[in-house]
Amino acid sequence: MPADAGRGGSGAGPPLRRTRGPHASRASYAARAAALIPRDEPAARRPGERFDLAGAVTVTGAMLLLVYGVVRLGEPGAAAGWTAAALAGGAALLAAFAAVERRSAAPLVRLGLLRSGALLRANLGAMLFAGSFFGFQFVVTLYLQDLRGWTSLQTGLALLAVGVDAVLAPTLTPRLVERFGNTRVILGGFCLAAVSYGLFLPVGPDWSYPMFPTMLLTGLAFALAYGPLTIAATEGVAEEEQGLAGGLLNSSFQFGAALGLSVVTAVTLAALGSGADELGGFRAALVVPVAAVLLGALVTAPGLRRPPTAGRARVPRRRQRPH
Repeated sequence: MPADAGRGGSGAGPPLRRTRGPHASRASYAARAAALIPRDEPAARRPGERFDLAGAVTVTGAMLLLVYGVVRLGEPGAAAGWTAAALAGGAALLAAFAAVERRSAAPLVRLGLLRSGALLRANLGAMLFAGSFFGFQFVVTLYLQDLRGWTSLQTGLALLAVGVDAVLAPTLTPRLVERFGNTRVILGGFCLAAVSYGLFLPVGPDWSYPMFPTMLLTGLAFALAYGPLTIAATEGVAEEEQGLAGGLLNSSFQFGAALGLSVVTAVTLAALGSGADELGGFRAALVVPVAAVLLGALVTAPGLRRPPTAGRARVPRRRQRPH
């Protein structure tokens, strides 16, 4: 045997070399590419600037107490004193939050931002729309399963048409915003929602009305309102406060959903406590989404006096609904 055979070579050719696999090559390319990406410098904190813990605690406690107080309003036999205390505590914590934000060196919410009428309308509209949207689906689910005896699968299939917004939000909505502007599209979504909820008001124990049109209109209304509300809430806001404006809108959606569920539950329980049957309780609760979305339309309508915003902003891709 030749002397260099043990070293992987032979007299007949060059020595064998180890080769790297494709994964090693890709990792090498990724590392080189990452080195070319500029790094964001962390925002410099001013002396004495800290996280606004007091603001976070007060605003979170305020929302929890307000929702809890609304739920207790409809509970049969609930102590009125505790309910009033919860609502008053929530209002007091909101006032405390405003006081904390005025004095904080690094507030969670710069209160001057709330002077924007467009931002306030967008957030109030989002709160009312989310409350009506989730409150309506909650009542419909209870009606179908508790009164009609439908299974979870049957109920899910009945509500499946609401998911049409996944198709329409990235395709139809941007074109409508480009042509008519944010406010008109938002208002159209609110009006469609009012029609879809209203079609369900004559609900009966063995109702033969086909639910597909209502669910289709509900999904279309969500597609028209959600994305343009996001644009309206951040339009005209300084670049460094875009994240704050987006966070406020998301909080409005979340709080509105919780509040809407609380209100329809309270109304249902109140109707049952006053002697109404189960169907009467559902009918009373269905009035809440209709009233909420109509109020949202009234809140949004003043924005029509502004010049159309068509073409100024792009409708963001559909995000997951707030839970």
